[in-house]
Amino acid sequence: MRANPEAWTKESFLQVHNWWHLALFHYDLGETDEVLALYDGPIYGKRSTLALNMVDASAILWRLHLGGFDVGARWAALAANWAKASAGNYAFNDAHAMMAFVGAGQEAPVRTLLEAQREATHGNDDNAAFTRDVGHPLTLAIKAFGDGNYAETVRLIRPIRTIAHRFGGSNAQRDVIDLTLIEAALRSGDHALARALAAERTLARPDSPLSALFSRRAADLSEN
Repeated sequence: MRANPEAWTKESFLQVHNWWHLALFHYDLGETDEVLALYDGPIYGKRSTLALNMVDASAILWRLHLGGFDVGARWAALAANWAKASAGNYAFNDAHAMMAFVGAGQEAPVRTLLEAQREATHGNDDNAAFTRDVGHPLTLAIKAFGDGNYAETVRLIRPIRTIAHRFGGSNAQRDVIDLTLIEAALRSGDHALARALAAERTLARPDSPLSALFSRRAADLSEN
């Protein structure tokens, strides 16, 4: 199913998010070209500075990054827009900004974001708790993944899996946390965890080609 630019609409605030869900469908099938076509078209072709749209853009590119796909200059363009946003105000957005900064290989905004989060944890509002409990560990895990420290990524994400709903997002959006954990477990050589996570995902999504891929990789890991 290819995106049809003629069918794009300006009527819905969630128009980009609807295209994002279609991109997830193609991602699960391993249809990377379709995912990138949607990204370059209705998802982020206009390089929106609206946080909701940047979150969707980061989430798509990070999934491709986890799969080892080179997305070229897309990261840099997205990171430039995230750098204009205020960090530390909403933990969910911070995590997606970190994806862009890590993907673009930009150290300065990574440091700025982490410092803003540390300051945010001292507040008295809901975001202070969201950041402290989920957002800050997750952004650190994303940075660790970018640094190739996969064991540290696993260590940071495992405790927040069951409480990730606290910092917002839908189940589909928060699935990126599990995807990052699975990939980190596979790359770190944690055989037992990789097998367990792959089996868990297969049970939840038995018809998913991506689930099957994770199961094969976990099995190969155990045999080597």
